[in-house]
Amino acid sequence: MSKVRLALSLATASLWYRRRVLALVCLTLTLSVTLLLGIQYLRTEIRQSFTNTISGTDLIVGARSGQLNLLLYTVFHIGDATNNIRWSTFQAMEQDRRIDWLIPISLGDSYRGYRVVSTNDQFLKRFQYGNSQALELTRGQWFDDLFDVVLGAGAARQLNHQVDDNIVLSHGGGRTSFSNHTDLPFRVSGVLAPTGTPVDQAVYISLEAMEAMHVGWESGVAIPGRTLSADRARARAYTPDAITAAFVGLSQPILTFQVQRQLNQSREEPLSAILPGVALSELWRMMGQFEKALLGISAFVVVTSLIGLIAVLLTLQAQRQREVAVLRATGASPALIASLYSFECVALALAACAFALILGAVAIAGLSPWLLEQYGIQISLRALNQQEWLLLGAVPVAALLVSLLPAMATWWRSRKLGFGPGGEI
Repeated sequence: MSKVRLALSLATASLWYRRRVLALVCLTLTLSVTLLLGIQYLRTEIRQSFTNTISGTDLIVGARSGQLNLLLYTVFHIGDATNNIRWSTFQAMEQDRRIDWLIPISLGDSYRGYRVVSTNDQFLKRFQYGNSQALELTRGQWFDDLFDVVLGAGAARQLNHQVDDNIVLSHGGGRTSFSNHTDLPFRVSGVLAPTGTPVDQAVYISLEAMEAMHVGWESGVAIPGRTLSADRARARAYTPDAITAAFVGLSQPILTFQVQRQLNQSREEPLSAILPGVALSELWRMMGQFEKALLGISAFVVVTSLIGLIAVLLTLQAQRQREVAVLRATGASPALIASLYSFECVALALAACAFALILGAVAIAGLSPWLLEQYGIQISLRALNQQEWLLLGAVPVAALLVSLLPAMATWWRSRKLGFGPGGEI
């Protein structure tokens, strides 16, 4: 045991003596492990945030379409609806006792590239994201006047709008539009709190405002003399003929499949009712290859750093001949001397893992508010899950495996020192 302690003491002293070179190697390995663990951490967090883009909604109902298309244009504001659903159909759903609440939405217009979503006060009261988190306003209030508009956090930040600013919405969903509703400017009445979801990247008005804007419009063009002024528009009452889709909350979740089947088989008009959680999972599977490729690249970076560690240890072997001779003279076996290289590799890998955990925690704690504010990415500091611990534990195991090359070379050379028969004293 004393020989083992002596050998370990010499190995520790050797590490300290070469601390400058090995510190650079450890730094490289730390950054590599941080990258590997960070990408896996981000995969988990972004996937969780992605699947929690909408929560508490049992069904999304729209015109007959594929479930991904319906999900994309209602939740992510990507693409356009194949058709609208009649307002009478929405009113019929309101009378269904199995349905607890409904959020109507209408799409079609935009503001400087941000989708305009017309809805009612149920959107603020009922729409949830994340772990059943409700929407909140950071400034102002929900629209009250006919020409009030509420901005998502991302839209307000990027366009640098404040409460009481006047804006002019555009006809159509493109980033550039030549048809603007210049006669009916809107006033910013409020700004939503950041959510890290597509809610941040939209502009919200009332259903009545959407109808008022399009009085006197035909085929995307305003007919001169038929559009309304703001005062005349406020004096009228509006009921939409159709909406784009509706978010549905049921009184009893056990009825979800029953209501879904009935809506999908409706004879009044062709409808599609989808489960948002199922559609989100399918969409994530389609996007999964990209994030797996990122994880593979980061793993390759770690392997490259470990190979660099081997190169450094092999380079230092020529400088350690006296150290190996002293160990052999004190009775250390070739196997014990060779194992010291594995000890050094594993020790450096464990140190790199520890530093990577500290560096990653500091980075997440410091950057998460900024990421949410600037890019709408919601990342929270949490304990590592089982998969992340396994990934982290694979680093010292890999270091042990790659250390076998310099260890075997040292074992072979130490046997040739010839201290007694068979290499023993």
